[in-house]
Amino acid sequence: MRKHRFDVYALVAGGLFTALAVLYLVASLNDREVNSRFVLPLTCIVLGGGGLAGALVAAARRGRGGARDDDHTLD
Repeated sequence: MRKHRFDVYALVAGGLFTALAVLYLVASLNDREVNSRFVLPLTCIVLGGGGLAGALVAAARRGRGGARDDDHTLD
């Protein structure tokens, strides 16, 4: 099996949705309600942070601060 690259965004998104599912499950088992006024904004903030972290990791992997591989200069 081929080794794949570590995907920060997928890890953050998966962790977020798992945490939300557990939160709603625990709340329903204890006859409580989740204040959904905070769920959507926090979801957007966490996914945005995960996207930013994923972009920074991808830029660092390229080693040139985000420059594309097909950018060549004539010397």
